[in-house]
Amino acid sequence: MPLGIDRSHFYADKIKHYEKDMRTKDERISTLETENAMLYLKLAQLRGTLQKSREDMSGLQNQFDSEQKFRKTIAQSAAKLKQDLYRLREDLSDVHKIAIKMPQDFSLQIDHASSVIHRHRHMFQSQTSSLSVLQDKIEQMSTALQDITDRHAKEKKRRQELHNTLMELRGNIRVHCRLRPLMEFDTGLEDPSTLGRVGTKSEVVVHYVDDENACVRTAKHNKVFEFERVYDPNESQDNVFYEVQPMLTSLLDGYNICIMAYGQTGSGKTHTMLGSHKNEDYNASLEPHPDEGVIPRAARELFRLISEKPERHHTIEVSVVEIYNNDIRDLLGSDANMKHDISTGVDNSINLPTISFKEVDNVYDVMCLVQRGLKARRESSTLVHDHSSRSHLVVTLTVNSQAPSFFSKPSTQDGAMQQTSSRDARGRSLSVPMSMISGPGPVAEPPSSGDSQAVIRTKLQLVDLAGSECVGMSGVTGAALREASHINKSLSALADVLGALSEHRAHVPYRNSRLTHLLQDSIGGDAKLLVLLCVSPSQRYITESLQCMGFGTRARQVARGPTKRRLPSSAEKVSAENAQRPRTGKT
Repeated sequence: MPLGIDRSHFYADKIKHYEKDMRTKDERISTLETENAMLYLKLAQLRGTLQKSREDMSGLQNQFDSEQKFRKTIAQSAAKLKQDLYRLREDLSDVHKIAIKMPQDFSLQIDHASSVIHRHRHMFQSQTSSLSVLQDKIEQMSTALQDITDRHAKEKKRRQELHNTLMELRGNIRVHCRLRPLMEFDTGLEDPSTLGRVGTKSEVVVHYVDDENACVRTAKHNKVFEFERVYDPNESQDNVFYEVQPMLTSLLDGYNICIMAYGQTGSGKTHTMLGSHKNEDYNASLEPHPDEGVIPRAARELFRLISEKPERHHTIEVSVVEIYNNDIRDLLGSDANMKHDISTGVDNSINLPTISFKEVDNVYDVMCLVQRGLKARRESSTLVHDHSSRSHLVVTLTVNSQAPSFFSKPSTQDGAMQQTSSRDARGRSLSVPMSMISGPGPVAEPPSSGDSQAVIRTKLQLVDLAGSECVGMSGVTGAALREASHINKSLSALADVLGALSEHRAHVPYRNSRLTHLLQDSIGGDAKLLVLLCVSPSQRYITESLQCMGFGTRARQVARGPTKRRLPSSAEKVSAENAQRPRTGKT
């Protein structure tokens, strides 16, 4: 540019031109920014679309993988099915072959089955005929067996009756043996859980063999004892009385009866005679009780027998006495400690003229009197038994039966001179022969209308003996020791009497003890006598059990002659002078 030229206009245009360019560029920049923003927005949209496409691609890939896996599984299943199908085709081919062969095999099987059925049918027909024959034989054998069983029962009963008849003719003492079950006190000082265990004191050594035999197993050998009846430990009171019951019929036929229980302490004598100690009243009831013993059952049976004989008048009197320390005490009297003496009539009958007799009308009255007597009876606890009886108990039921009228004797002056007046325990006036005062024999009632009504007096003696005991085992001292000494002495005297009778000695020591003296009529042959042996089965009491069963064996050997039948006071048996005296004579 030449010098001196005005350049301001040039610069202004240039500035305007630059400003225009700048505005254009600014607009371009704005446009580009707008486009750039649009591109960024579009880029974001494309990125979102890309992300979504990638996600869709991933889902499709997963789906594709699943499809591939599924197709692979389907292919494997198809291959397996193809193999199964191939095997099924093979099996079907085999089945087809079997089906083709089956009719032939089936035909063969039918032929074989037909032959087997035919053979079995033939065998069945032959066996049916044989079975019919066998059934006929079985029926015949059953009939024969039943007949033999009935005959055996009849013969057994007949044998028992003949045996009893023989014993009555010979005057033998009937002996029954009752084995009691094991009790807790049989263990003594040993552990109660050892009860009955082999090798202990409570081991069972006395065994029931059959109805007539019992065996005692000792260290050396076995001893078998035979009796008229043996009761096993499980037999009830009813079974025991069933064997005793026939004897009571003889009571109303004019015979005296005596039933006594013998055995050591704790062997079950009182249980057998009276009933369980759990029943403190010993069943003083009109109704029977399963635990009641021989005494209440005998009283019940006696009243039943009397009710069946209404044509004759009967009265029953009861006395209850105990023999304590060799003294006789009346348990129904006003003073139970009063001692009573035994008197002997001119006919050698044994009497207790000072004891009380109570008339009774039923079994309840009897048991009330017995219960009253038991409350006064001596009893104490020992190491062997909690309720050890310290005395012998004798319950006597006296039956006064009206004799036929032709036995009545007119009351004359001479007859009055031959009789004496006395009073019984109830204060009744009696006119009886001297030999019959308070005795077990016949008595005469007071005169009525000029005639003396004859009666027959029989007695049922029920004896619960005190138990023999080893003083060392029972652990008694003082007064109880003295009681045990008297008990053992009286039982020893009873054994001596039986020994003398079995050996037919001229002298029988009845008077060595009040017990044997009081029971002289019963033991000596004036009564049908039954001894109930009560035996403990354990090893602890084997010595006492052997002694008890030995006593019973000796008692069975006693032959006393036929039992005497009681006659009215006005009757006299022809040629009976010797029979009115004991065979052994006075003692």
